[in-house]
Amino acid sequence: MHAITVSDLHKRYGDVRAVDGLSFTVGFGEVFAVVGPNGAGKTTTVEILEGHRHRTSGTVDVLGTDPATGGRSYRERIGIVLQDAGLEEDFTVAELVRLYRGMYPRRLDVDEVVALVGLADKRDARVKTLSGGQRRRLDLALGLVGDPDVLFLDEPTTGFDPSARRRAWDLVGSLRGLGKTVLLTTHYMDEAEHLADRVAVVVAGRLVACGTPEEIRATGDAVATVAFRLPAGVVPADLPELDGALLPRGAGWRLRTTTPTLALNRLTGWAVGRGEELPQIEVTRPSLEDVYLELVAAAGTDARPDASTPRHR
Repeated sequence: MHAITVSDLHKRYGDVRAVDGLSFTVGFGEVFAVVGPNGAGKTTTVEILEGHRHRTSGTVDVLGTDPATGGRSYRERIGIVLQDAGLEEDFTVAELVRLYRGMYPRRLDVDEVVALVGLADKRDARVKTLSGGQRRRLDLALGLVGDPDVLFLDEPTTGFDPSARRRAWDLVGSLRGLGKTVLLTTHYMDEAEHLADRVAVVVAGRLVACGTPEEIRATGDAVATVAFRLPAGVVPADLPELDGALLPRGAGWRLRTTTPTLALNRLTGWAVGRGEELPQIEVTRPSLEDVYLELVAAAGTDARPDASTPRHR
């Protein structure tokens, strides 16, 4: 039993296939990220899961319900945080959260939710006085106050500065602790890697990879980089034979290789044998973003972030 099951999902607009045979599952209490380039079908898929858009074919089940026919009883069990919610400017934070709370049969305490999203000190401030990051936290409070079983987060940290992004990440982590199922879309690969239990990479409406961040990283070419600096008086010609491409890097060198452990062993063994100390050495393995770009390039698609028009509440 899964919180979300999508099977052979299709959505067409005339000859355009926005979603083309998508299938995946999301477990209860899981944080699941959907990533992909422009026009990948991420937003269309999420809108179908929310019950806001009809599918052309395929089956969709969220919390044991077809979102297309679930009606009010279904909407009462989900929370939605959009890119741009169009908040009512003259309400205070507490007033707006209380207003939304009244629309749900299951309700969390207003002050509890306000504190959870880090707005306790802004409880009585009017929405129009909030910063952009504070508004996003209020968006999340409105999505949470109905105590949803599943929470949909659409680009939750777009426009955040680094410290605000980290606070938002901590908040999503706390939702996992509450047992909430979270499906988020993002174009930040570090965000997906940090937050998600599993990641789905969608390109041109099709699923090209799905798994834990570690599993997806393992599907790439696995070209690692060994970066190092040489001792004074030593030149690259003095180095032992290394498997890979050796390229200059500032005052040092970087070796791109598929066998970083072997390269590291040869470099350090060579240095020890000469009685030398390498001033700097580090190994960097492919990130989720590196593999994502490989997957998108293999599909022949532009890897830019999704630039679809933000949805409004």
